[in-house]
Amino acid sequence: EGANYVNDLLCVRDDKGIIKAFMGVHNNKIEMLFVSDDCRGMGIGKKLIEYAIKILNVNYIDVNEQNLQAVGFYKHIGFEVFERSDLDEQGNHFPILHMKLY
Repeated sequence: EGANYVNDLLCVRDDKGIIKAFMGVHNNKIEMLFVSDDCRGMGIGKKLIEYAIKILNVNYIDVNEQNLQAVGFYKHIGFEVFERSDLDEQGNHFPILHMKLY
């Protein structure tokens, strides 16, 4: 389960067919989101998430607490922290914020 499996994989390609962003969703949780450096700040990630919320009924995401940019991004969209874990899914000491869209 988790990042090893997703129900939906959404990809954004440029005009040459190169994948520039992708998002994996499992049930109602975003498991992964990636936007290439050259496409950041263009609203692609936000549009992927808005699609996932509206069409796939997404309302959960886990974020590395140390990734302040990602935490701020998800808070801006409307996600709120409801729980914190000291370890990631692999048992490493990387605090994870569990966020929910209310």
